[in-house]
Parts: sequence; C-alpha cells; structure tokens
Amino acid sequence: MMSELLSQVVGSYNYWIVVFLMMTGFYILISRGNLIKKLVGLNVFQTSVFMLYISLGKITGGTAPILVDDPEALYSNPLPHVLILTAIVVGIATTSVGLALAVRIKEAYGTVEEDEINEIEAGIDDRRAPGRAALRGP
Repeated sequence: MMSELLSQVVGSYNYWIVVFLMMTGFYILISRGNLIKKLVGLNVFQTSVFMLYISLGKITGGTAPILVDDPEALYSNPLPHVLILTAIVVGIATTSVGLALAVRIKEAYGTVEEDEINEIEAGIDDRRAPGRAALRGP
C-alpha cells in the first residue's frame, strides 16, 4: 500500500513540478509591486501551464502519429504540442508588449513600482480637483 503510493507520487514528479512553478509564479505575480517582477511571475506561471499540457499529451509507449503496419500501434496525439507552440508565440508577444509598456511607464512616471505610480496619480488627481482629496479618506 505505502509503496504503491510512493511509486505513484514519484511517478508523477512532473505534475509536482508544475504545481510548484504555478504557485511560485502566482505568488510572484500577486505579491510584488514591481511591474517587471510581475511580468517574470506571469512568465513562470505560463511556463507551468505549458509543462502541464505537454505532460498531459504524453502517452507512455505511444509513437509519432505516422501510420505503420502494426494495427495495434498506440499513437500520441500531437494536438497538445501544437497548441503549446502557438501558446509560446503568444506568450512571447505578451511579454514583449508588457515590457514595452513598462518602458513607457518608466519614462512617464520615473518608476515601475505600483505604489509609487499610484501616489503620483493620486497627487495629479488632487491638483485637478482639490475638494476630492477630502472625500477620498486616509
């Protein structure tokens, strides 16, 4: 009983890695105020999703989906891998747009820290409508 459980846990180590990377990326994404660090967390999270889909698409003993003479041949489904290639391209595009936005935000505000940007924005709003600052509260 215990050895079966241990072999099952060890046998699915890739899923444990996926869960670890997913939680790490999510933690980085929600705990940091730096926009660049948020992008890194998003990329770690994306990578974990890629690994999950690739792991799910692997069939033990499966061959490439090329017809062979053996009618009992077990074929691997190439669709998850093709979808991940597309997702990698989309992830690279998303990251590049995020980095371009971070550069523009740095140029506009002089920082990429969320708290500092919010303070700058609050100061701009207070100068536009001084009566609104009292309504906002502490």
